[in-house]
Amino acid sequence: MTSAPDPAPEQEQTRLPVVPLRDNVVFPHQLAPLAAGRPRSVAGLQAAVNADARVILAVQRDAEPDDVGFDDLHEIAVVATVGALRLIPGAGAHALVEGQQRVRLRSFDTDGEHWSAAYDLVEDIEVTGTEADALAGSVRQLYADYVTAGGQVSPEVAAAMARATEAARVADIASAAPDLTVVERVELLQALDVVERLRRLAPLLGRQVEVASMRTRIHEDVQRTINKSQREHILREQLRAVRKELAELDGEGDEGEDLVARIEALGMPADVKARALKEVSRLEQIPGASPEMGMVRTWVDWLLDLPWGERPVEHIDIERAAAILDEDHYGLAKVKDRILEWMAVRDRAQRRAAALAAAAEVDAPASVTNDAQRGSAEVPVEETAADPMVEATTRPRRVLQTPILCLVGPPGVGKTSLGRSIARAMGRRFVRLSLGGIRDEAEIRGHRRTYIGALPGRIIQSMKQAGTVNPVIMLDEIDKVGTDFRGDPSAALLEVLDPEQNREFSDHYLEVPYDLSNVLFITTANMVDTISPALRDRMELIRISGYTEAEKLGIAEGHLLPRQLEQHGLEDGELTIPHQTLVAILHGYTREAGVRQLDRTIAEIARKVPRRLAAGAGSVVVEPDQLGEFLGPQRFDYGEAQDVDEVGAVTGVVVSEVGGDIVTVEALAVEARPDLSLTGQLGSVMEESARAALSWARVHAVEYGAPRDFFETHALHIHVPAGAIPKDGPSAGVTMVTAMVSVASGRRVRRDVAMTGEVTLRGRVLPIGGVKDKLLAAHRSGLTTFILPRKNMRDLEEIPQEVLDAVDVVPVDNVGEVLDRALVDAPAQRRERTTGFTLPLRTDEGPHPPITA
Repeated sequence: MTSAPDPAPEQEQTRLPVVPLRDNVVFPHQLAPLAAGRPRSVAGLQAAVNADARVILAVQRDAEPDDVGFDDLHEIAVVATVGALRLIPGAGAHALVEGQQRVRLRSFDTDGEHWSAAYDLVEDIEVTGTEADALAGSVRQLYADYVTAGGQVSPEVAAAMARATEAARVADIASAAPDLTVVERVELLQALDVVERLRRLAPLLGRQVEVASMRTRIHEDVQRTINKSQREHILREQLRAVRKELAELDGEGDEGEDLVARIEALGMPADVKARALKEVSRLEQIPGASPEMGMVRTWVDWLLDLPWGERPVEHIDIERAAAILDEDHYGLAKVKDRILEWMAVRDRAQRRAAALAAAAEVDAPASVTNDAQRGSAEVPVEETAADPMVEATTRPRRVLQTPILCLVGPPGVGKTSLGRSIARAMGRRFVRLSLGGIRDEAEIRGHRRTYIGALPGRIIQSMKQAGTVNPVIMLDEIDKVGTDFRGDPSAALLEVLDPEQNREFSDHYLEVPYDLSNVLFITTANMVDTISPALRDRMELIRISGYTEAEKLGIAEGHLLPRQLEQHGLEDGELTIPHQTLVAILHGYTREAGVRQLDRTIAEIARKVPRRLAAGAGSVVVEPDQLGEFLGPQRFDYGEAQDVDEVGAVTGVVVSEVGGDIVTVEALAVEARPDLSLTGQLGSVMEESARAALSWARVHAVEYGAPRDFFETHALHIHVPAGAIPKDGPSAGVTMVTAMVSVASGRRVRRDVAMTGEVTLRGRVLPIGGVKDKLLAAHRSGLTTFILPRKNMRDLEEIPQEVLDAVDVVPVDNVGEVLDRALVDAPAQRRERTTGFTLPLRTDEGPHPPITA
């Protein structure tokens, strides 16, 4: 309990319930609604109704506290009568109160169910005379003007003011004007001198009259405008009038001026800036409720959020960039060399341009300097021709074009992560944009602004995300861009990825040219065949065929294993996977071009370790013979593609989206009417290769031990396993002819030999593609001999030396050389050719010269 000095005993009966007011003031002679939410306030109202209906309404000094004391209330309060009390369950109470008289609080009791206080009645200090009458009349007139100007006053209160004659009553009624602030009302309540109260009221009411008059004037201005213009300008004129008055009162600037200032500071090209300023000017004329208002404002915001201006100066450190690339990625020497070459050329070009610019400033001829000082934009022809420095600095120079790199390779070889490393090595922002499954051209070029929900294309969105004019943007899975009735996104990408055109890239939403020439675009693809030829022509293809076993081991030990230890919360020494165990994982649990499955396999081991450590194991060392406990049974058989040499089973190599792989082509002969059956979802090109192989075998199989009438009395069935997977391509020709000759002659095929090559009717072996993928697949499968068209020997430069040391690559020119190397169990007697073409089984001729266009 807090209180003022103890009252005299005879004054204790002057105690009433108290209801503290947070943000309202009730004056004598004022009828006002009261909402009470605090339990003690509700209890105080109930106590007043149960007694003599009187309650003290005191104003809090601070509206925030819920529990108040004597020092939290203003000393001068009002005794009011309570009527029409209505209790609302869970929400307090509502009552109608009428102020009676000012009182001064003497003590304040907080111990009961409700607050209560002892008080002294306070009489107004009222001075009669000319001044009081004049002030009262002035306030009465101002109050009448306030009501006339639109003040929110009920007719009953206005009538009561008109009938009031006493100065104190006039002051109290006017003090309750709704547009006065709580602070102003409290000051008027505390003023006991009626004359002083009237003096304070006069300027306050005058201000409210001015504000109300201004509000009325604005409304009248709008009404006059409505009568002169169309209905659609209602909100525009009202907003303009309000902004004008607010700018005069608050001194705030216009939003349009802020937009103009931002546009001027961004360094936009002249034509783009002119278009932006025009749209801002139009923005100020559009009605606020018009849908076009939001469209134009969103367009301006997009333009302001994009990076503009000059490309920031790059400081390229070639050695640091090479170190970063080597740190993030094992191998990939060709890709790294290409990036470092481009960075070195760009650094050289920048240094030369800077040197020429500096030399032009220092050594410029005096005549040129004088012309520049006079503002002349031209250099005299004779002086320009005489000075090579002037000529070098005045003629336009081509800017170094940024290449469009396309990393092509199977999943898991690190194409996407390589893009991040390139950005880090160059010190640029990196943004990844996935194109897989995109079928709508608007995803690239954006929507027209007239469409609902229109947005810029994903290229412009990526530039906004990057926040700089020279980021590294990776267009992932560009080979999986689709086409449907909504357009061809591949065609829209032509302008993006053409160094000659992307200086003025046009987005349908922006409708202004945007310079993409400083962006380093890096695209990724699993296959090149599905990319449109026009788009493929604009990119520089860099193939990442896959990793050798040694490279996979290096990646696992240097990157994958440390990352999995960190992700699974394992400390150094808690999990050890020796080198031989990693080799066993590669042989028995993974068969892929990349390292994604290897990473998942290591993660599968790592997630089992914390449980063993919790059981008391100090550390876990995974030996090769323990892999079954962690990974289950071995999933792949590493080694020879076939367990034994078989008749009619030939190992071929193919290339798919996941890299190179081996496949066994099987042939079977049945005594029946001559026929050829092909199964395994073979495409038209592969079927044609099979028929060409059959024609050659019909003529020459007898030379390898086949009966002369074999093909007239037998039907052949060629099957390529994995029948659910479509297969096509000409490179299985030698594989099929070997299988046919093997089944016709009964001679077995070496199980350690893989082959590839296209065959002609004359038995020539033509070159094919995907040599690196195919050779790596043969190496992964443990094959030791690889038969390759002689013209493909030039592709061996891309093959790691460790693969060439492990696999014997046999170049061939014709089918005879293939059969001599692949077939075993030579026939007892070699038959001479009796029909068909006369091609030697072997030739000592050198390789054919490469075909040139």
